[in-house]
Amino acid sequence: MKVPALVTIAALSLAGCDTIGSIPTERIGSARLTLSNGVPAGTAQLLGSGYTVSLTIAVTGLTPGKHGFHLHTTGLCDRPDFTSAGGHLNPAGAGHGLDDDDGSHLGDLPNLVVSGSGTATTTVELRGSRAYVLDALFDNDGTAVIIHADPDDGKTDPSGNAGARVACGVLVAA
Repeated sequence: MKVPALVTIAALSLAGCDTIGSIPTERIGSARLTLSNGVPAGTAQLLGSGYTVSLTIAVTGLTPGKHGFHLHTTGLCDRPDFTSAGGHLNPAGAGHGLDDDDGSHLGDLPNLVVSGSGTATTTVELRGSRAYVLDALFDNDGTAVIIHADPDDGKTDPSGNAGARVACGVLVAA
């Protein structure tokens, strides 16, 4: 007779968890990031939940502190400077920066905060409907995930004054 009591307790515990429905349930794509010297730096995962898409990143080998972190227009990561990835992904022609008065573009992401051990993890919900985001990410020339040497100032157009590109990965559909 202890089993019904445990089932009731479990059901009550889950009933109080209003965020379980927002947990991403579908792996949409991924990228393997490398540093400018070719050393592996981590992974990025595109995850879906209903109408939303999130980007989760786990990286290592970076200098501690804040780093600009963006989606770039072209799925190429030619070393050492990764300029082959083009500019920020901006399909709607919006202004740059999360602090921009007119709103930001799809490629704008919050700064990545790297710990003293050189590692960082974060999850960011990408702005726009699932269809809009996936169409922009998986267009004919693809999309790159870029980490910059310096923090993004949140407003300088078009780059956020984030400095050199220190890590890059190309998003590939799952």
